[in-house]
Amino acid sequence: MRRKRSKTHQAASLPRIDRRIKEHEDDAYGLRGKLPDPTGCTACGAAFRDGRWTWAAAPADAHRTRCPACRRIEDDYPAGLVLLEGAFAASHREEIEGLLRNVEEREKKEHPLKRIMRITEREEGGFEIATTDARLARGLGQALYDAYKGDLEYRFTEIEDVLRVHWRR
Repeated sequence: MRRKRSKTHQAASLPRIDRRIKEHEDDAYGLRGKLPDPTGCTACGAAFRDGRWTWAAAPADAHRTRCPACRRIEDDYPAGLVLLEGAFAASHREEIEGLLRNVEEREKKEHPLKRIMRITEREEGGFEIATTDARLARGLGQALYDAYKGDLEYRFTEIEDVLRVHWRR
């Protein structure tokens, strides 16, 4: 039985759209079809089983391909960018990097596609972290804010399909 929408709700006249499908159509690194089960990544060793990527080893006779995270790293095309600015970020860089690596490790244990691609120094000061997953970039920004406060901004650019997180203190 289908649920009826309220006639007063602004979306009542709009057709239902499965957002997950649209996200995968727009994402150049998303899956275009169902991968054979199991599939192993040729670069990092992650395995695709039961509809998701895990760190479990794929059998020797499994289908082989590169996972979306490895393809992003190879193409140097991040899904998220975290920009850190300010004197505090410069003077506490090692401590901040340690925090961000800990967040990455925690996320990567359960989700192999969430990785830090690179950390680069910026000419204007501060540094930038590129991630393979937009949700990881958001999580890194939130971890910075929780630990050190400061100003935190999120901006998603649909043209580039990249989440930009800007933190300064």
